[in-house]
Amino acid sequence: MAEVSEVLMSVLSTIRVPRPGDRVHKDECALSFSSPESEGGLYVCMNSFLGFGSQYVDRHHTRSGQRAYLHISRTRKAPKEDDENSGSGDPPKKKPTRLAIGIEGGFNVEQEQYEEEVKVVLFPDRQEVTSDDLATMPDVVRERVSLAMAGLMSADSVSHALQVQQWDGELRAESRHAVELKQLNNGTKIPPSGWRCEVCDLQENLWMNLSDGRVFCGRRYFDGSGGNNHALLHFQQTGHPLAVKLGTITPDGADVYSYDEDDMVLDPKLPEHLSHFGIDMMTMEKTEHTMTELEIAVNQRVGEWEVIQESGATLRPLSGPGLTGMKNLGNSCYLNSVMQVLFTVPDFQSKYVSNIDKIFNEAPSDPTQDFKTQVAKLGYGLLSGEYSKPAPDPGEGSEPSSEPRGDQVGIAARMFKALVGRGHPEFSTNRQQDAQEFLLHFINMVERNCRSGVNPSEAFRFLVEERIVCQQSQKAKYTQRVDYILQLPVPMDQATNTEELQEAERRREEADSSGAPPPAPVRACIPFTACMAALSEPETLTDFWSSAAQAKTTATKTTRFASFPDHMVIQVKKFTFGQDWVPKKLDVSIDVPDTLDLTALRGTGQQPGEELLPEVAPPPLMTPDVEVKAPVLDDSTLSQLCEMGFPLEACRKAVYYTGNTGIDAAMNWVMGHMDDPDFSAPLVLPGTSSAPGTTPTESFSEEHLATIVSMGFSRDQATRALRATSNVLERAVDWIFSHLDDLESMEVSEGGRSAAESEGSREPPPGPKVRDGPGKYELFAFISHMGTSTMCGHYVCHIKKDQQWIIFNDQKVCASEKPPKDLGYLYFYRRVTE
Repeated sequence: MAEVSEVLMSVLSTIRVPRPGDRVHKDECALSFSSPESEGGLYVCMNSFLGFGSQYVDRHHTRSGQRAYLHISRTRKAPKEDDENSGSGDPPKKKPTRLAIGIEGGFNVEQEQYEEEVKVVLFPDRQEVTSDDLATMPDVVRERVSLAMAGLMSADSVSHALQVQQWDGELRAESRHAVELKQLNNGTKIPPSGWRCEVCDLQENLWMNLSDGRVFCGRRYFDGSGGNNHALLHFQQTGHPLAVKLGTITPDGADVYSYDEDDMVLDPKLPEHLSHFGIDMMTMEKTEHTMTELEIAVNQRVGEWEVIQESGATLRPLSGPGLTGMKNLGNSCYLNSVMQVLFTVPDFQSKYVSNIDKIFNEAPSDPTQDFKTQVAKLGYGLLSGEYSKPAPDPGEGSEPSSEPRGDQVGIAARMFKALVGRGHPEFSTNRQQDAQEFLLHFINMVERNCRSGVNPSEAFRFLVEERIVCQQSQKAKYTQRVDYILQLPVPMDQATNTEELQEAERRREEADSSGAPPPAPVRACIPFTACMAALSEPETLTDFWSSAAQAKTTATKTTRFASFPDHMVIQVKKFTFGQDWVPKKLDVSIDVPDTLDLTALRGTGQQPGEELLPEVAPPPLMTPDVEVKAPVLDDSTLSQLCEMGFPLEACRKAVYYTGNTGIDAAMNWVMGHMDDPDFSAPLVLPGTSSAPGTTPTESFSEEHLATIVSMGFSRDQATRALRATSNVLERAVDWIFSHLDDLESMEVSEGGRSAAESEGSREPPPGPKVRDGPGKYELFAFISHMGTSTMCGHYVCHIKKDQQWIIFNDQKVCASEKPPKDLGYLYFYRRVTE
């Protein structure tokens, strides 16, 4: 022990006590998914606070020279026999009464019980020092090491801080109208029962307006059930914003809706507001479903959840390489589904998994912040099979279940999720997200991090050719753009079961008039060929400004493929808006084929003898002030656009880029660029690095600069992005992703390192940037969505491996019996080679 004491004394200066703000990784290995619960436990460097599994700790010691590690290991306690009953004297576990996790009334998330062992391990000889050993050592050693151990164990780990500890599907914000709500003294008193809508006599889904006490029926739901919108019409006529759902009032609260804020809200003065109309909250009982319960019921009626998850069948669990489940970190199923599919693509496997040793050897000192390292870690975790093991049965020690569960230990991609979401206004949160948007976001990150090396996202990249023909001059204009996803329209008027849909609508209207429960909705059946026809048919452009005719005219636009990618992603455009601008999801079944031939949709370019529309050049720059270089813009056109409600900077760009050629051309530009991330950003003139009005002395948030630099960009690039977006971090991140080509000449770094340190030279990869080949494909995966909106619900994916369809439902991986190919949202095809 004296020898160990001497070793500890020699490394004492490297042992640190965590301070506020230090990133402590004590739950997850930086290079694998090992944890304190894994075999061998976790080693936490007592200087950098990085965690490593037993297979990687020697590597870190060799590279860093650090010798002192806190070893944490946990073994699961056997469950008590009486955990599930009240024989122990404890009350039985309550059934959940609300859609929530980890809070009162919600689902129980008690942490599993573990025996924990903590000790210091000194490398390279792996000498062990326990707390008892420290007691016999000199005071200076004992105090310093004990403080460091206690500090590490009490510090919040990074993954603990990031993971969802509580989730409440009913969490609502306080209404801005509640505190100062004016209530009319009209003598209205509401009885405790017997309510009816004042207009249509409906007796359910009734809402009392909290301003005047009048009772009306609620909105019609997307499946046709619900009310007749009379409460909404009353708000539109009176402006009274808040209404409470009768039948949901209990001593604990009620459903309150704000029509002005268009959301369910909290009313902190609800007892007072109800008392005004004679309602005593403390005596009320719940007689109606809450809005959360209704959404669950609607989803069950539609049947999407059961069909997509194949809930009616006993599915055979699978495990092994490429069959690893992913834990849901609280609404992370969109990320899980996308990454499962991407790592079945050979380009991503060879880029990140085949080269994993090289990637880890070249990783920076903090691999938790390196994009390439964390993607490789995730890919290896999914493909190796090391984590594809059955999860321990929570009832272990009791009677075994007669049905296979399918859940795995799986991997929890917390470190990866935190890195790819950092700085993004949506993906940095724990809210549900759109899987298509996340796929594009991740591809953007891959593009940025592979500028000077092999780029796996090229597997999806293709060129789109748009041909616009002016109907007056018959001259054409050709443009090409890069895309990664083919968006497929859904022509509802082409449904093959129109009579059945009409009959279902007739039965629904009868039920509405009689007050009977609504019938089960009927799903529209849309032929895939009709979707493809809608995609390929020419689009008529009215109010097209023709540079040939120098006037507004009509044009036709045809969209075709200029190249066919190795892998084609198709998004079914199920999400749309109703006539009232309320988002809704189309309930459709589409007979998506297993094989696809897009050859007929290849573009042909300019035809022989075809004349092109003349290009409109921007006006010459007038520079009354050499430093500012402000262009002269037509004030009349600029004023007209601003009066229409468009942002000033967007209007300035529209006038500039259409060459001061009038309101029609500028309006066309605005309509064509409204979805650009930098639509409202200041006009940046060619050849300049700043927008008009900026000066060389302007300053930017160092925190914002550091965040963007840590994402792999240089300080100059970060400065340029912040300058273009008024120093707003979220906008700057979007701007820099959409201006990668503009940054080509600037130094691009990977994972925070210079390009010279990344993948060889900065020369572009050899060969074409867009791959091309035959337009014949076969389906190998699809991602499905359940729920009424991309912002809620659940995602699962089905992947075809070795001619067998497999369902990946977070941690559950099973052989699929009836893959619901007709209900998918994103479809993934790979090229068929002759």
